[in-house]
Amino acid sequence: MASRRVVSLQVGSKQVVNSLQSPVSNPQSSSLSPELTAVILTLNEADHIQDCIESLRWADRIVVFDSYSQDETVALAQKSGAEVTQSRFENYAQQRNAALDFVQTDWVFFVDADERGSAELAAEIRRVIVERPEMGWYVPRHNYIFGKLTLGAGWYPDYQLRLFKHGKVRYERPVHEIAVVDGDIGHLENVLIHHNYRDIPHFHHTQRAYTTYDAKILKEEGIRPRPHNFILQPLRQFYWRYITLGGYKDGRHGLRLSLYMMYYEWVKYRKLAWFWRKR
Repeated sequence: MASRRVVSLQVGSKQVVNSLQSPVSNPQSSSLSPELTAVILTLNEADHIQDCIESLRWADRIVVFDSYSQDETVALAQKSGAEVTQSRFENYAQQRNAALDFVQTDWVFFVDADERGSAELAAEIRRVIVERPEMGWYVPRHNYIFGKLTLGAGWYPDYQLRLFKHGKVRYERPVHEIAVVDGDIGHLENVLIHHNYRDIPHFHHTQRAYTTYDAKILKEEGIRPRPHNFILQPLRQFYWRYITLGGYKDGRHGLRLSLYMMYYEWVKYRKLAWFWRKR
């Protein structure tokens, strides 16, 4: 188990929340068990939302917390019987905190629209929220990248802190948000299925965004790139992904991903240098 972490936070941004549908309860839930609400954050997730909701039928409530999607996400979610609420998106931490403020429940399970639950995970979650004292739980993921299950190069177990006792967590940091839990944290054994990068253009688009954010963080921390960073950091990234994290076990697929991540480590430092030049 991880060590106890305590923080007191206040969300300052004003929320615009519009509730579109009444909550749907799980008729199989026992009145003696804690209420569990699955929360799905969405923005234009019409391709995923119905399958995601279907995989979470075991939850007492399913809340789709939408950022004013322009596609059919809301209509499809309502058709699937989920409660739909909308809130204007500022950043990831703000949106998750807004969802926590909106939902009144015993436990909250955050799921992305491109993720899927399972019967095994449902049974484990139901057990730990009744029997265990932890206030938060990490969930491992099986990542499918370009349609292939990827177990090396850092994509497994890929623990995500997603299950919380309500009132015991707040989120910090706009991107790659951090959940800060008031209490002990455990690790579940059963996985979420994550339909990650659907194709190569999707991968590159996402990584470009991540490198911009990561370079800005390094700049804010006062870190300046040195000439050797443009060579050694990408090489270290490749070694870490391909050797240390077992990318080689995924064959050519793992090699390709490790090379991609090596390249984007170089891109990150190139952007960092650019941020220092333009100040």
